Parts: sequence; structure tokens; C-alpha cells
Amino acid sequence: MTYKRPVGTQDIVPGVVEEWQYVESIFRAMADDYGYGEIRTPIFEDTDLFLRSVGQETDIVRKEMYTFEDRGGRSLTLRAEGTAPAVRAYLENNLWNQDRERVVKLYYVAPIFRYDRPQAGRYRQHHQLGLEVLGSPRPEVDAEIITFAWNFFQRLGLQGVQVLLNSVGCPLCTPAYVQKLTAVMQESLGDLCADCQTRIQTNPLRVLDCKLCQDYVARAPRLADELCGECDDHLVAVQATLNLLAVPCTLDHTIVRGLDYYTKTAFEFRVEGIGAQASIGGGGRYDGLVEQCGGKPTPGVGIGIGLERVLLARRHAGIEFGADQRDGTFVVALGDGAWNEALKLCYELRAAGIRSDVDYRRRSLKAQLRLADSERYVSAAILGDDEIARGVVSLKNMVDGEQTEVSRSELIVRLS
Repeated sequence: MTYKRPVGTQDIVPGVVEEWQYVESIFRAMADDYGYGEIRTPIFEDTDLFLRSVGQETDIVRKEMYTFEDRGGRSLTLRAEGTAPAVRAYLENNLWNQDRERVVKLYYVAPIFRYDRPQAGRYRQHHQLGLEVLGSPRPEVDAEIITFAWNFFQRLGLQGVQVLLNSVGCPLCTPAYVQKLTAVMQESLGDLCADCQTRIQTNPLRVLDCKLCQDYVARAPRLADELCGECDDHLVAVQATLNLLAVPCTLDHTIVRGLDYYTKTAFEFRVEGIGAQASIGGGGRYDGLVEQCGGKPTPGVGIGIGLERVLLARRHAGIEFGADQRDGTFVVALGDGAWNEALKLCYELRAAGIRSDVDYRRRSLKAQLRLADSERYVSAAILGDDEIARGVVSLKNMVDGEQTEVSRSELIVRLS
């Protein structure tokens, strides 16, 4: 019997995982620079957390969640998105009460599970880089998260990233707009796709970002024209701050995101040319979510960045990871007599924080050097009976082929 990975999942193996680690390390380092602390939540949550926060008429809840009943009869759901679990942990662990003088800034790197049709950049288990800021209603916080993502993409070498910005209003102004939108879309109801014919009755805002119905959406009123004064001022302030920080953005009234908890700011980052899924990240403000989850009214804003989408965008841009990156020292043993000394040297190098390995198949010099080159080592430390007797190591540069002798006692200092 042969086994294969489940549809919509992937194995992240050596040779591939290094680029994942690189992207994650950039994200973590930036999060630290911006003052965010890491949070890790369970891989599954009470199903009701997603029903109440995400919205029962969203595509996530209606079609995409992995929900199961455990042996105690409890309904649990694999993490379907990152914000609701972060808010639940924020409340349950009293993060709001630890420092009343500061907003709470959190980040996470987490797998997300959604049952969807697999395609380029879309997996049933994918990975999300997320930021959440809780405790401030200020538009500058929205701009900080957008700026963070913009700088993150720039550091990864991505060009042509579009920043699309909108406002989805608030409970004071959105309901009136939804009524106008519904009335206009009802005129073309029979021509809308099957999903939108349902959405117009249950979740009309979701019609705006349907790729199949954009001709009809173009006739609809613009949400930005229906905002109350507070929401309009907030949107203008976010734009002004982004302009101050030299982050280009474009107003797009179809950006509403797919979650019911968003209020005011909604935004998305897109890169064209990577297939149907051009979005590489997005988010918005959710000022009512903490209260929905049982806490006191607390403003919040966040973003989720699709790790697989970022990697796909890098590949599409021709960014080759590791092509010119080498590190560490491979230890080459010449003959049986040098084997134990090679093992000792390899251990010493690792203990000093230097990447190192040996050829456990104990092959020829040529084969060992070929292995060192294929594993992208920057140098090879060659040990034979002669080198051991003289207390030296032949150090070969794997880039230019230059070879020099280094005292065994000075090797660690030389390589550090």
C-alpha cells in the first residue's frame, strides 16, 4: 500500500523549507523591530468562536471550515483564520490588563485550514503570517500595519505590489448602504452567479468582491460615498498617513474582505501574474470583535499574509533563493585513520555554532567534496593522516577552490 499526502496539502522538505524559514525570519525580525510579541494559539478552537466572529453567512463558515465533534461531544474547528483565536487568547489570558498604558501588539506564524478547491497559491492547509493590534482606534495604527506589510514585501524583493484600500463603514452607516446595494443588485439578480444570488439575500457586501459579477458591481453605489463623517474622516486619515510614509495606495470600493467582523478600514495587497489568486495579504479594522467575543468594547486592526502566496510571487518574479548563499564547513576524512578525528572536529564546529557535517558513507575525496558543494558549504576542512600528525587542517574554499593550511587549534577562530 502506498500513501499520499491529502489533497490540498504539501510536504515542505529540505531544499524547499530553507526559503520558508528565510521569509519567516524576516517577518519575525520585523515584528520584533515594530514592538510585536509572538502568540501561539491551539490548532483547533470551539466552533462557536468562528460562527460568532467570522459570520455564519460567510463562505468560510458555510463551505470551508474543518469541523468535527470530539469524544466529549464538543464541536471543534481547525483554525479557519487567525484573528478570532488571537482575540480569544487576548481575553482569556488578560493581555488587556497587563499594561494599560500600551496597546497590545501581537504576531503569529500559523497554519490555517479551509476546505477549498486547490489551485496555485491556494491550499487546504496553508500558512499565515499575522499581525494584530488591540486597544487603539487611531488611523495611524491601520497605517502602521499596512506600512509593515509594504516594507516586508519590499525586503523580500517583490516589485509591483498594489495596495488597495477601502472602508466598509460601521454599524451607523453600513446598513443604509447595504439596502441601496441590495436594491440595485436585485435588478440583475437572475444574471448574477449562483453564489451571489444567495449572497444578496444573506451577506450583500460579499457581492462586491466576486470576480464573476464585476460588470454588475460596477453599476452599484460606492460604499465610500455613503460613509458617515467618522468613517470618512478615518479613511482620509489612513490615506494621509500612508502618503506621509511614502506608501502608495489606491482606493478600491470592491475591497470588503470576506469576514463579517470588519469595520472601517479594509485593505488588500496584490501581485499580478501569479494566477487567479493575486492577493498576497489583506486585513482591516475590527472594532466590535472583542465585544462579540465577550470582552469590553476594544478597537482592533490586523492583517493576514499568505506565506505560500508570497513564495509564489517570489518565484514568479524570478527571485532564486540560495543560488549564491553558502555557509558552514564540511569535514572531509581521508582514510579510516582520520574518521574519528573528523567526527570530533565536526562536533567542535557545531558546538561553536558553525554548520557542519561529514559523509557517513565514507567515500572518496572527490565524492566528499562533491557532496560539500551540493550542500552549499562555503568551505571544506580536509583531514588525513598527514594533517593529523602535523596538527593542521587543509581548508578548501568551495567557491574559488583555493586551499590553505590552518592550525587545528586556530581553526574555530578562523571560521567564526
